[in-house]
Amino acid sequence: MTALFWSGLWLINTIVLVYFAVLNTVYLLTSLLAFRFLRRYVHRLRTLDVESLIQSGSAPPVTVIVPAFREEATCVQTVRALLTLRYPDYEVIVVSDGSPDRTLDVLTEHFTLAPASRLPSAELPTRPNRGLFRSRSHPQLWVVDKENGGKSDALNAGLNICRTPLFCVIDADSILEPDALMRATRPFLEDERSVAVGGIIRIVNGSTVEHGRVREVRLPTSFLARLQVLEYLRAFLSARVAWAEVNGTLIISGAFGVFRRDIVVGAGGFATNTVGEDMELVIRLHRYCQARRLPYRLTFVPDPVAWTECPETLRGLARQRDRWQRGLVESLVRHWRMLFNPRYGTAGTLAFPYYLLFEMLGPLVEVVGYVAFIVTLVLGAWSPAYVAAFLTLAIVLGIALSAAAIALEELTFRRYSRWSDLRQLFWLAVVENLGYRQLNSLWRVRGLFTALIRSRRWGSAPRKGFESPTAEDVPERAAA
Repeated sequence: MTALFWSGLWLINTIVLVYFAVLNTVYLLTSLLAFRFLRRYVHRLRTLDVESLIQSGSAPPVTVIVPAFREEATCVQTVRALLTLRYPDYEVIVVSDGSPDRTLDVLTEHFTLAPASRLPSAELPTRPNRGLFRSRSHPQLWVVDKENGGKSDALNAGLNICRTPLFCVIDADSILEPDALMRATRPFLEDERSVAVGGIIRIVNGSTVEHGRVREVRLPTSFLARLQVLEYLRAFLSARVAWAEVNGTLIISGAFGVFRRDIVVGAGGFATNTVGEDMELVIRLHRYCQARRLPYRLTFVPDPVAWTECPETLRGLARQRDRWQRGLVESLVRHWRMLFNPRYGTAGTLAFPYYLLFEMLGPLVEVVGYVAFIVTLVLGAWSPAYVAAFLTLAIVLGIALSAAAIALEELTFRRYSRWSDLRQLFWLAVVENLGYRQLNSLWRVRGLFTALIRSRRWGSAPRKGFESPTAEDVPERAAA
């Protein structure tokens, strides 16, 4: 082996160790910030009377927009849950984006859809509409049938007929809890600067769903889905909470977010040339509001819950993570001018560099680091100090941070009340760092390279559905 090779290997190992040290330091800080915020937030929730907010009539009207493509298995359950939300004034717009399955037929059968007309409220460009329908049994339900144009195009089609000051975006494979919309709109009542609010996403696989409601929360039976439960807890209860606390929100999940309609329409709606439309829009809202000197706030609230179905196969999960990484890369590259730009406050000086270094490039560093670690061991160039440092920074601290996310869940919302589920979660905190995390990094590296070749493949996963519903369980609501 040449001296150059050994020098290169030593340099790689040093960079990787520094990377893991900095990454875990950031994770530790976000966990501490999240703990401080959640402790205050839960205390505040004890004094919050959601029912009084609903009865007061002060809640602004909201339109829930649901893009649907090949959602025959889940769209009815999702709509049924939406039609029974505890909210005083809202509409639901489902946009069937050229679904080749029976999505539109199933909705027509269950909700008695009939042709209707409505004047547009915006003129965002979209693929042509093939029809507009309104439910005879639930007049607040509208369904748009259009040619396929992708999720963003479907959202823009819904925005074009949206008439309320706020709109909520959810996926067709998601279920909102009854008071989720009220809790998600509360920041708009408390702070007039609010332009967008994100809610927490939880995994519904394995839980009992009846009549569009999650009746009993359980861990999934699928081992792969259980690992994702832990991921979601760490991502939302630690990362999203912490970045919102320092006003550095760069992403609001496309599975559940509430936005000001005038601001989003003014910013051009959802971008149709990216697979990461949720993150791209949030970053663009920073730039749009800042350029017009509009006082604004983008935030996250951890208690309004949307339950979503996660992939249960390696192939489906790999496609999802590839797509997420591509969306991240596209969003950051498109808005690179925010990097270290103090004009955008914490979002530009801290959040943007974090996402660039640790979320976009981090998986590549991790994969290279694991390969270098194995090569170092095989060649016998290791020392006990190096092995201990690598395992501590790459594995042990990862386990500790996952356990901290579980502890945050237990100290705050306690959705998993069974001791057997908690034991499983703590065991998963160990297991995920011994193969699953590394596999995720490989998928994300692939997403990084597919973004570089500008792949537009969406990367969907098959849906199993939540339950076998019947339309009679949805209460009718009189026309306004």
